[in-house]
Amino acid sequence: MSLIFLFFLLILQFHHAISSHCTTIASSKSFEKCMQLPTQQASMAWTFHTYNYTLDLVFFGTFISPSGWVGFGINPTSPEMAGTRALIAFPDPNTGQLVLLPYILDPTVKLQKSPLLSRPLDVHLVSSSAALYGGKMATIHNGAAIQIYATLKLQPNNTKIHFVWNRGLYVQGYSPTIHPTSSNDLSSITTVDVLSGFTAAQNDNRKTLKIAHGFINALSFGVLLPTGAVTARYLRHIQSIGPAWFYAHAGIQMSGFFLGTMGFAIGLRLGELSKGIVYSMHRKLGFAVFCLGSLQTLALLLRPKTTNRYRKYWKSYHHFVGYACVVLGIVNVFQGFEVMGAGRSYAKLVYCLCISTLMGACIALEVNSWVIFCRKSKEEKLRREGLIAGSDKGSGIHS
Repeated sequence: MSLIFLFFLLILQFHHAISSHCTTIASSKSFEKCMQLPTQQASMAWTFHTYNYTLDLVFFGTFISPSGWVGFGINPTSPEMAGTRALIAFPDPNTGQLVLLPYILDPTVKLQKSPLLSRPLDVHLVSSSAALYGGKMATIHNGAAIQIYATLKLQPNNTKIHFVWNRGLYVQGYSPTIHPTSSNDLSSITTVDVLSGFTAAQNDNRKTLKIAHGFINALSFGVLLPTGAVTARYLRHIQSIGPAWFYAHAGIQMSGFFLGTMGFAIGLRLGELSKGIVYSMHRKLGFAVFCLGSLQTLALLLRPKTTNRYRKYWKSYHHFVGYACVVLGIVNVFQGFEVMGAGRSYAKLVYCLCISTLMGACIALEVNSWVIFCRKSKEEKLRREGLIAGSDKGSGIHS
């Protein structure tokens, strides 16, 4: 199973690598450097003139609605939407022609307290323009690609820019409305050094932490805990292995919980690094699964002896909390795939195959258990009636 998930991680990295492509060729000019942006299949290319700190860049994006908008911007102070100086392109509501207008995204825009109104930028913007792919014959339609050009002058000795981009469904008059709030849309921010072409270390660290968080939690709460539950349910009836089933169950569950604790801590760190980005459902489920796992671990220390009168109550509690933890853990793994934008990835396919295999094994073992139970019940009935004489020898399972 560990090898399968190692394969899953390699596939995820490979999938990211082959999707990271960009071009320095635009419809009107060429650029020296380019980079594939991490969301929305967007990219950017630029040429930085060191002698006068002038930056020529082009943003490649796509419309998601015929009446929508596409834009990018530079935040002079921090990697976030609020404070971004943006250029946004959309079809003119009167003529239908493509227009490009400047906007300043202040905090009131994020809270939707007032419409977003165009106003001159307070950065040194030399020129700007926009064009659709296909030249003059191109029209704005669902999925239409656009190039937005800008030339601006940077501050001396400062080559790092906080680049922000997004797209929306509607424009009211000349006021772009709020963009979708999926994980991709909320993560459309990066910091890049236009001189070296490298992204900021924080963004790289966050991407690495995301992969580690997803991998560890999928393995721990998504595979090990269900496997431990299956081990306890179906192996404890086999007399030939004695108490080995308990040590196997406890070992798998403890390994899963400690790995899950690591993944949970990484998730908390990701929350600190992603200011303003909150995945409410995934976060709540994560806390619930961690708390249930902690209760299960504590319950192991308070496990009564088999002769204790409270043993049956402890078993009921242990089963209920354990199965709740397993179910919520699997649900949250699938929620995590959506958060990472991997809802249709090979990683999710591999995980589905693992869970399907485990479920298939459970169904087969459950059917076998009921067959043996029914057969033993029938034998016991015949034995009580004196129709047959026998012993329990040869039976590997007891109720």
